[in-house]
Amino acid sequence: MRLRVEFTTEPFDLDEAPPHAVVAREVIQGAELDAVDVGPFGNTAEGGADEVLTAVDSMLRQALASGATRVSLQVNVIEEEVR
Repeated sequence: MRLRVEFTTEPFDLDEAPPHAVVAREVIQGAELDAVDVGPFGNTAEGGADEVLTAVDSMLRQALASGATRVSLQVNVIEEEVR
């Protein structure tokens, strides 16, 4: 099964990315995921279910430990390409 995760961390700071946002992005970018897209207002990544769920667990723990007061998260099952 493949999953797509979309998330944002708060509080926002439009002038400079806060530590919790930087940590969250680093976790996702360093995970074994594909189609990673990070941006100032949201982040998206896709991958196998185990890889996504492991990355989300780590991202949540580290973002909260780094000062996030809220993490908005959506996980969707996506169709795998037929080969």
